Amino acid sequence: MRPELLSPAGSPESLHSAVECGADAVYLGWGSFNARQSAKNFSDEEFSGALAYCHERGVKVYLTLNTLVADRELDAALQCAKTASALGVDAVLVQDLGLFDLMRRVLPDLPLHASTQMSLFTSGGACEAAADGCRRVVIARECSREDTARICKNCPAEIEVFVHGALCMCYSGQCAMSALIGGRSGNRGRCAQPCRLPYTLTELPGDGGVRQAAPPPLLGKPGKSNYPLSLKDNCLAGELEDMARMGVACLKLEGRMKRPEYVAVVTGIYAWLLRDRRGPTAEESAALEAAFSRSGFTDGYWKGMAGPALLGVRPADASEPKELFAQAKAAVDKGGMRTVPVTMEAVFRKNVPCALTVRDEDGHEAAVSGSVSETARNRAVTAEELESRLKKTGGTAYCCETVSVTADGDIFLPAAAVNALRRDGLAALSALRTAPPVRRVLPVPPPPEAQGESGEPELTCSLARANQLTPELLDCGPARIYLPLELFESLNALPEFSGEYCAALPRVWRDRDETRLSALLSRATALGVSAATVGNLGHLPLLRGKGFSLYGDFGLNVFNGQALAYLAGKGLKSAALSFELRGAQVRDLPKILPAEAIVYGRLPLMITENCLVRNGAGCACERPHALVDRTGAAFPLLSVWGHRTEVENCKPLYLGDRDDWKRLGLRYARLRFTTESPEECARIFRAYQSGGSVPAEFTRGLFDRGVE
Repeated sequence: MRPELLSPAGSPESLHSAVECGADAVYLGWGSFNARQSAKNFSDEEFSGALAYCHERGVKVYLTLNTLVADRELDAALQCAKTASALGVDAVLVQDLGLFDLMRRVLPDLPLHASTQMSLFTSGGACEAAADGCRRVVIARECSREDTARICKNCPAEIEVFVHGALCMCYSGQCAMSALIGGRSGNRGRCAQPCRLPYTLTELPGDGGVRQAAPPPLLGKPGKSNYPLSLKDNCLAGELEDMARMGVACLKLEGRMKRPEYVAVVTGIYAWLLRDRRGPTAEESAALEAAFSRSGFTDGYWKGMAGPALLGVRPADASEPKELFAQAKAAVDKGGMRTVPVTMEAVFRKNVPCALTVRDEDGHEAAVSGSVSETARNRAVTAEELESRLKKTGGTAYCCETVSVTADGDIFLPAAAVNALRRDGLAALSALRTAPPVRRVLPVPPPPEAQGESGEPELTCSLARANQLTPELLDCGPARIYLPLELFESLNALPEFSGEYCAALPRVWRDRDETRLSALLSRATALGVSAATVGNLGHLPLLRGKGFSLYGDFGLNVFNGQALAYLAGKGLKSAALSFELRGAQVRDLPKILPAEAIVYGRLPLMITENCLVRNGAGCACERPHALVDRTGAAFPLLSVWGHRTEVENCKPLYLGDRDDWKRLGLRYARLRFTTESPEECARIFRAYQSGGSVPAEFTRGLFDRGVE
């Protein structure tokens, strides 16, 4: 079956361009809860009009409610979904687990799509979302052809794939760079795109210490070596037939921030490729690149590639393709490219109201009546004339393919009456096509009882390296120690201590890794590990039935109490909260589950499919590296599972000199050790227990200021 073509509609003008040029569906933002807050988006009146315009023409409309939602915003977000459902929106894209849980309970008939912001890239994760009610899963842009084929085969939900447009260096839903640097959260739809700025790859001193560096020199004109986080745009125009064969249900075009002419050009080309079941011509490829690109396109992720060939920037002197855009605008303004075929049956009898039945290909049938036909006094109107007048559907959403006219031979009916009959018939058909479906609205379930903690939280710690696990640290008595799962491969034994060891599963992996991950989990069990982290929905099927206590990690982006309720239903015993929450939000968040917050450490800004060291001067991941920005701030790079990179913040979050983090109702407070030496880990832990000097360089993170 031919996949659906899904186009961006960042404005009413872009929506019109997408529909005219062949989109099967559009996605758009309405209200305050969508991942493109800087797009024009839609007013209430425009949103209602967009639904009618699209549905009349057989185009679906998907609403993006794919941002993290704070507790005080949940009611408004749910009301937005209720209104959209009542108006007839075809589906809602969602990221926030709490909002997702509410919508599936309150609006059980509204189709829900798991946004790419949910960070789903395995069959297990996609199936978990499907089992919870998602009709469609938008998988990560980083998924290869093999990854996608496997997910399509294994998951009962529809699978949606990004095929054209901008690529983020970080996995969607896992980027905190804009939030930590500028307070504008990508998870809240306000990304400032710091990844498009220049950075220099620097090898750190042998001890791995991170210090402020001098601002890096910019080597002439901007080039690939200066922009290690800026990827070329994606273009999979030549892979559409392959995707159709493997069962991809929807092909998504990125671009809600782009102008309507861009949407027209790209949508039109992809629509033709799908109709003709072919790849792009040289002329079409050139048009796609002219519409917008960053040093050309890449299909690297689809082909399982990584490396500097995927990097690219938009040249500062890039010119607008005025002629191409002018042609696209003229075609859209002229209209008539997108019509719905209909058939008509009309009956004209003397002294009886004329009757018209209009049918479309979707099974809708509208019957109307009009003026009374009279006996002709002079020339009678012929059946051919009546047919010709009924076929004049110009300026509407319809094109008449056939008309069957039954008429008495000596009747007369004014042309205006025939035209009115046609208009009434098409209006009645439009009413059927745009009528919202009947959907249930169930009562909002009462929230589970919160379990607020009255005492100080217990301290936990996460480690990045085996040498950080020292007797000095164990003597501090952490309640939990989180260890990367891959470390258990080389550990022969774990020293005893008063707390609990917890296996931290990799944030990103693939189906092909799961045999090894299962073996490592068995190894951890043999070493006495009794708990494991859940940082992704795909972790749940990996861990079920293995006897581990399950603790939610920060990758789940828990932003409200309803998300904790959802995770409690999944069997988790505690969960880490998003570090984008302010301290006051953490305090007020209903603790449906015992909650944990990171109170120390370099917060993770990105996790990238590309090894950023390999993208630079050859791969030397065993040696410490950092990215240095234009101000001299150095962001350490950690090599993580699968030869991927985690970018850490330039300064550690430090709250050890304050007491307010102890009064937030938390059960656990985590110290996140990454670049610290073994000695520093123990010293900092003791400082949080009994107080200590403030480090020379630190940040309060988002604890006080939060994010937009």
